[in-house]
Amino acid sequence: MTYTVGEMAKLLGVPASTLRYYDKEGLLPFVERSSGGIRIFRDSDVEWLRVIGCMKKAGMSLKDIRQYIELAMKGDDTIDARLALFRHQRQVLQQQMEELQHTMRMVDYKCWYYETAKASGTIQVPKCMADGEVPKQFQSIRRELQQPPQC
Repeated sequence: MTYTVGEMAKLLGVPASTLRYYDKEGLLPFVERSSGGIRIFRDSDVEWLRVIGCMKKAGMSLKDIRQYIELAMKGDDTIDARLALFRHQRQVLQQQMEELQHTMRMVDYKCWYYETAKASGTIQVPKCMADGEVPKQFQSIRRELQQPPQC
């Protein structure tokens, strides 16, 4: 089955301008064109486009995505290089996830801090708590944030 840019965009849940942009950036060399120059997408293009979308969400640069596509189109001799690209991006994502988890722990701590302050009517209560009084999951974040208490 064939699709227009608009139909493929709707199928993928992206704006048609995204597909046009990908094409302009050289990410769609596999997409055929009609004699009038209109892009013709096929069912087989869906996987390519979903992988490109995934790579973009993963923070991969257009240059690296283009390199991946070029390698993939060359065939099996490039499997090692393609694997290396994805392993590198996996490491980047892992680091970002760890940073986000740390940020979430800090936000959770601040929520606990202000919930405790609200319940007691003052920030002095959570601020002046001994380390052992602070819930265990927040103790390391508190130490990271805390200046010497002035209570």
